[in-house]
Order: sequence, then structure tokens, then C-alpha cells
Amino acid sequence: MGSMSPIHWLLVIGIAVLLFGGRGKLSGIMGDFAKGIKAFKSGMKDEEETPAPAAQVPPPQAAAQPAATVHAVGERPRERA
Repeated sequence: MGSMSPIHWLLVIGIAVLLFGGRGKLSGIMGDFAKGIKAFKSGMKDEEETPAPAAQVPPPQAAAQPAATVHAVGERPRERA
């Protein structure tokens, strides 16, 4: 537990190189990341502003015949006069 394995040392060295390894590398990486996020947000905003056209459904037409009547169990339908 007290010593670090070679993989841990490689990670530490990699992070140190990333942070201190050159002028503007970290800020360049973060700038590219920020540009990607902004592009994603603007893409999502464009989709919200231009919604898909709603499907137009014609209104239902009045039925020519009256609807069937539901009768209780055992009840006979009445004769029409």
C-alpha cells in the first residue's frame, strides 16, 4: 500500500506533463472542449426552435347511423316504433 505501482507513476507523470508540459496545452484542450459544448448546445437550440410540423388530422365526420346501444346482461333490446 505504501508504494505506487508503475501504472500509478505513469498516470502521475502523464498528468504532470499535461499540466506543465507546454505553453497553453491545457488551455487549448479545455478551449476545444468548451467549443464542442457550445456547438452541442447551439445544435440542440436549433432543434427546439424548428419543431417538426404537426400532423393534420381531419375532423371526424358525423355517423350516418346512430351508435349501437349497450344493454345490460339479460336485457332485451326494445323494439322501435
